[in-house]
Amino acid sequence: MANADGMKRRSSSELRELFLSYFEGRGCKRYPSFPLVPDDPTLLFTVAGMVPFKPYFLGLRTPEVTRAVTSQKCRRTNDIENVGRTARHHTFFEMLGNFSFGDYFKKEIIPWAWTFLTEQIGFDPDRMYATIYLDDDEAHDLWGSLVGLPDERIIRLGDDDNFWAAGPTGPCGPCSEIIYDQGPDFSCGSPDCGVGCSCDRYLEIWNLVFMQYSRDESGNISPLPKKNIDTGMGLERLSSVVQRVNGDFDTDLFRPIIDRACELAGTKYGNSPKNDLSVRVISDHLRASAFMIADGVLPSNDGPGYVLRRLIRRSVRHGRLLGVDKPFLTGLLPVVSEIMSGAYNELIEHRSAIEQIISLEEDRFARTLAQGMEILDGELGKIKSGDSLSGELAFLLYDTYGFPLELTEEICSEAGIEVAKDDFGREMEHQKERARAASKQSSAVMEKNVYTELADKFGATPFDGYDTDSESAEVAAIIANGALADEISEGSEAQIILSRTPFYAEKGGQVGDTGVLSGGGACFEVSDTVAPCGGLIAHSGKLTKGGIKTGMTLEASIDSERRNAIRKHHTATHLIHEALCRVLGPHVRQAGSLVTPDFLRFDYNHFVPLTPEQIMEIERLVCARVLDSLPVRTRITSYAEAKKEGVKALFEEKYGDIVRVLEIPGFSTELCGGTHVGSTGQIGLVKIIRDEGIGSGVRRITAICGQAALSAFQSSVSLARELCDALETDADSSVARVKALLDEKKNLERRNQELALNVMTEDAEKSLKDAVRIGGFVLVARSFKGASRDMLRRIGDRIRQRERGAILLLAGIEDDGLSLIGMAPDEAVKQGVHAGNLVKEISGMIGGSGGGKPGMGQGGGRDASRLADALASAEDVVKRQLEHTCK
Repeated sequence: MANADGMKRRSSSELRELFLSYFEGRGCKRYPSFPLVPDDPTLLFTVAGMVPFKPYFLGLRTPEVTRAVTSQKCRRTNDIENVGRTARHHTFFEMLGNFSFGDYFKKEIIPWAWTFLTEQIGFDPDRMYATIYLDDDEAHDLWGSLVGLPDERIIRLGDDDNFWAAGPTGPCGPCSEIIYDQGPDFSCGSPDCGVGCSCDRYLEIWNLVFMQYSRDESGNISPLPKKNIDTGMGLERLSSVVQRVNGDFDTDLFRPIIDRACELAGTKYGNSPKNDLSVRVISDHLRASAFMIADGVLPSNDGPGYVLRRLIRRSVRHGRLLGVDKPFLTGLLPVVSEIMSGAYNELIEHRSAIEQIISLEEDRFARTLAQGMEILDGELGKIKSGDSLSGELAFLLYDTYGFPLELTEEICSEAGIEVAKDDFGREMEHQKERARAASKQSSAVMEKNVYTELADKFGATPFDGYDTDSESAEVAAIIANGALADEISEGSEAQIILSRTPFYAEKGGQVGDTGVLSGGGACFEVSDTVAPCGGLIAHSGKLTKGGIKTGMTLEASIDSERRNAIRKHHTATHLIHEALCRVLGPHVRQAGSLVTPDFLRFDYNHFVPLTPEQIMEIERLVCARVLDSLPVRTRITSYAEAKKEGVKALFEEKYGDIVRVLEIPGFSTELCGGTHVGSTGQIGLVKIIRDEGIGSGVRRITAICGQAALSAFQSSVSLARELCDALETDADSSVARVKALLDEKKNLERRNQELALNVMTEDAEKSLKDAVRIGGFVLVARSFKGASRDMLRRIGDRIRQRERGAILLLAGIEDDGLSLIGMAPDEAVKQGVHAGNLVKEISGMIGGSGGGKPGMGQGGGRDASRLADALASAEDVVKRQLEHTCK
């Protein structure tokens, strides 16, 4: 295998660390990987290393440093069908990137990149090329003068290959890709094979983006006042070159997973192209699934959760193709963790949740596959041999029930039926178009506005609400009707930005404060407090008196009683979280929350409803901590130090380098920026009032505490007292009394039904004397008011005991509609009578439907006004059935 002679073999972990350390040595701040789901409304996933820094590149926020380096977890789904079919397509990968925000530029990054690859990694300089943008003479000259790359290995390309843009407008610029010639062993063999060929010989290793222009709405390009650098190099691709293997799946990032999957499937990698494809897909998708769950994504039917569900199901599906018909994915997770957890501790932290969620989804999908098999079997029963199964149904089986096209084709071929593959292909293309449309970045959503301008101007609003409920502050800005205003008058609705504030802005599940801004004869009633961006705090409300101008000093006073109620519910949320973990297990993790003055909601991942005993145990643990009146302490520390201490971090929050830790000694320690009580004893009674499922594997607890819990308790006691008075018993005997009354009610209902049944049967038996006789059989067609379908069956059985040759059509009239029962004796069936068809025809006459077997049918309808005529027509229907047999 061709490779540079001097290149040292290194593990992917070594390469990752080598890259990060190299740029740390050049003044870059090392950031840990940001989550796969970005804080960006324009993107479903983090698709590149620059995504977390996008606000800096777009000029929406001011960076805390001017140089950064990351190994960023990335997630892409556009080419999911190519995963495993090529050496380099993945749904999850790591992007090694270094960034400059108005600091170093081309003359620094070009030699740095060259030095890293040639001296640190050991690439052969004679095998390296650089592509540049058509007219980027500056980059051309730097590659020549600073690196010594000859002209014939500097290739100029156009917009599609070497010009980058954040969107239709905004920052953009040329880029330069570093290409490595892996040698003829990787060539496609074409005489035209060269840089730009789709084969793997001339492999793109690293893309250096020079963000030096800004494009306006007319398409005009002008230089940026500060030029930026954004580079990206795939760790998987770099590892494949350094480790001298044929592609990414043969690196130490994938191969151990592949080998374990082959072991479970009883196959050997390299023996079967079909099996090799499946184990590659499984290795890729399982890595992506584990990291998505670790970052807080749960399976669902839309958004990131839908993508996760699809990846897990594709993995299961490929396991089926390998012949693995039992759950197996959790058996691969330890291998994923062993490879990746050294750099990504979240795989260890959330191991239990990852295992349980994947296991549950795998079990559910097994049932879905069985349902799909029923659909396919039913459809095959309707198709004649030689005909085709529709491509639309094949795609439904593929997309919803997880059937690969090959499996559907195999099952159909056994029945002599083909699949309309062209129609399937069209449906597949439509889905890809929908996926591409859903993943497209709309840069217009992330643009400068009044809030970003204020955040740049004033920075984060200092929040003093941990220590005070009221303070004086200057009016820094006023926003009215979406624009800045110098002043507002009485009756105006607006948002006011203060120089500092005791008002808590909605964040982390806690609702924003309400209160009053007053001074200089003005009164502004704050109805909500929000943080639109960059730590800016905006007070939303209405000016009920006087006028307010920028620069005025106002007294900012929160609604203290409301805040106290919020504090109690927020601290109670932490107690419930920890109690859930202790009662249910370490897999429990917050999936969302809402803290209000009246109640709290806590969403968590679990897979079955809480039992009454579990709820009582959770309440017992929480209330015990309340009675202990434990101190609630907060401290400021670094995020890295907090993680080392094992402090719980909630996935929905985006944490900075400095974090606030909330500790309830001996019980709970979590990161939290919200407001809390001083001791647990201030919370009062805590009561869970509801536990409900809100999604696949996600449940929601609703609870109340303090005055709200007391009010609910008093209401319950009052209601219990009224019930005891009505039952004429005491509380201890009330349950037994209710059960006795219910038993008595059931007995009376049973007796009433038996009496009604006797009366109806007696009337029906009397009618036998005058019943119509057809071909030696008696036809009884009667209706009964208040008869259920079960009662009709019992009436029919009694009549048939009396008259074995009776053909019956019995109708029940109830408030919610009409019921029909049809019965035919064996002798009548032999002569052509079909009770199911009789009921079907009569049901249609009364606006309903029905059917069944020759001896028994059932149905119903809605139109009681047509029932009498419908029953009268039963004679003609039975006659037709008998005559048809005679013919």
